[in-house]
Amino acid sequence: MSLTAAAERSGACRGNAEPPPVGARREFAKMHPLRLTVESPPRRTDADAMTTNADEIHRLRWQKFPVLDDGFVTLVDAMGDDQGVVQAARVSYGEGTRAVSTDRGLIRYLMRHRHTTPFEMVEIKLLVRVPMDTWRQWIRHRSANVNEYSTRYSLAIDATQRTPPEAWRSQAATNRQGSGEPLPRELGEKLTAAEAEFQSAARKLYEQRIELGVAREQARKDLPLSTYTEAYWKIDLHNLLHFLALRMDSHAQWEIRSYATTIGEQIVRPLFPLVWEAFVDYRLQGTFLTRLDCQVIRRLQEVLAQSGRTRATLGDFLTVQDPSWVDIVRCRERDECQAKLVRLGLLPDVAVEPSEGD
Repeated sequence: MSLTAAAERSGACRGNAEPPPVGARREFAKMHPLRLTVESPPRRTDADAMTTNADEIHRLRWQKFPVLDDGFVTLVDAMGDDQGVVQAARVSYGEGTRAVSTDRGLIRYLMRHRHTTPFEMVEIKLLVRVPMDTWRQWIRHRSANVNEYSTRYSLAIDATQRTPPEAWRSQAATNRQGSGEPLPRELGEKLTAAEAEFQSAARKLYEQRIELGVAREQARKDLPLSTYTEAYWKIDLHNLLHFLALRMDSHAQWEIRSYATTIGEQIVRPLFPLVWEAFVDYRLQGTFLTRLDCQVIRRLQEVLAQSGRTRATLGDFLTVQDPSWVDIVRCRERDECQAKLVRLGLLPDVAVEPSEGD
């Protein structure tokens, strides 16, 4: 029985437990030195007032968002909301900070200045179905609590990720761990047919071993990495945003990027709208400038001022690049700096192919 079936069988769709009575919370607050964290905050009437996400949790819980051909992500539970982040931050300073900044402004300040602890006070638990090769990348993020479906105890899930003919990708010419352009469809059709034949044979072999009495822990060893697995994945909001920043990036593999995008846009955004807004502005779509980047920009501005031009060229960039990059034929740091300047409108919008190393 998969984790999904087990959850449905146990009636895990129950709503949140009822909160303790108001009187009990007030009595606890009187005795607790950090009573700001247990008392209900004053009702806000301005544009930045926040409401709890209880309705969104109820709407999203156990709703399957499909990913790939047979995968999905679904919300199991969540603890906290935008307000929880704000309360965790303000407990360090007391109620005095409430008059200084709005809730939205505080969240944006925390994100902008990389104050992580308040975001760690909020948690989210997901159930995911994902191919094993993608799961290998996923599980490298060691900041979560994980309980995976066991093929040692139970039969392996009878589902594998299949690749459509148009979805086969070539190896990137300049990046050993990335994909290039799509392969021709004619070739893709042959690859897809061979894939289906191999997956069917592997599953048949596995089932034959089980029927012959081979232990599940041994019978599974030749299953392909395209076999789906399921896992509960619980993580705090800070580490979840770090996961999303890496896996929603355009350089991430398409398969895991599909999962990260679904989690971010379908679950995190509605549950934590103010946090998500700040995350998009400062992390996902922001640009980080290093000391060397800033020095290149200053030198580039000097060149433009001396020449009376308003637009720099690639030649200008190569002239003002950091001296440590000059003798490196394929310099990743230089490529990244160039891409940032293109994004800022300081250089022409030309394709920047990533280098493999410095």
